[in-house]
Amino acid sequence: MASSQNQNPSPNFHDYLPLMAHKLGGDGLIGELCNGFNLLMDSEKGVITFDSLKRNSALLGLQDLSDDDLRCMLKEGDFDCDGALNQMEFCVLMFRLSPELMEESRFLLEEALLQELKDFSY
Repeated sequence: MASSQNQNPSPNFHDYLPLMAHKLGGDGLIGELCNGFNLLMDSEKGVITFDSLKRNSALLGLQDLSDDDLRCMLKEGDFDCDGALNQMEFCVLMFRLSPELMEESRFLLEEALLQELKDFSY
């Protein structure tokens, strides 16, 4: 029986995604995210399920997450509400969990839109 003491309401998480993005570039980062997905997925189903996440989370240093933390993670990224994460949902979730990378992406999008507006006005 799990007690509330075993749950980790605020896991110690360091966001390495921006560093990886700078070192690997866009294609390299996506490749690494795909590798992470492959480590966590249920190989028979081709998606990350609660059981596969629980079984394989220690491979990514997430062994201290409670069952509730894992369920919340799945729910947060499960856009099609099938109870699992496909590769696209996993990659989107990883970006959403990285505030620094999201801010940088927002900045780059704004710059691109402004450039489009400039180009369009000529």
